[in-house]
Amino acid sequence: MFARRFAVLIALLVASCGRSSTTDRAEPPTPAPAPSAPAPASSGIPSIEPADLAAQLDTAQPRPLLFQVGFKKLYEQAHIPGSEYFGPGNDEAAIGRLRDRVTSLPRDTPIVVYCGCCPWERCPNVKPAYALLHELGFTRAKVLSIPNNFGDDWAAKGYPVASGM
Repeated sequence: MFARRFAVLIALLVASCGRSSTTDRAEPPTPAPAPSAPAPASSGIPSIEPADLAAQLDTAQPRPLLFQVGFKKLYEQAHIPGSEYFGPGNDEAAIGRLRDRVTSLPRDTPIVVYCGCCPWERCPNVKPAYALLHELGFTRAKVLSIPNNFGDDWAAKGYPVASGM
């Protein structure tokens, strides 16, 4: 039951990902591009693969801070255990909360930001969050490589998942 509800939620988020609130709802959604190699690396943004992050969750010292910068419903349904929720990275208030959270941290703190609403190249949330961390001088900030969505690229592969706030 959880997997089906999660799949429906992901499908709804993917369909709406990247649309502004002024988008004409009668217009059919643009089809998602075909999955590709991890987009963060091709864009010059440092990324980490899901398998590598999953392996680090129990072994890395210090453990990377995990910041989910996507939609609340997605976070409530499924997120990486230990992730902190900030709100959509394309929202000024969420970026303000992220800035407040990291201001006092050492600039070499390992941080991974992720959303998972849709394919990375269409995601409206991870780029602004990463840009803030980069602007603030964080040298070990990365984006979780999610070529499709959180359900396909993390949860369906058996990596750890938590739910709720």
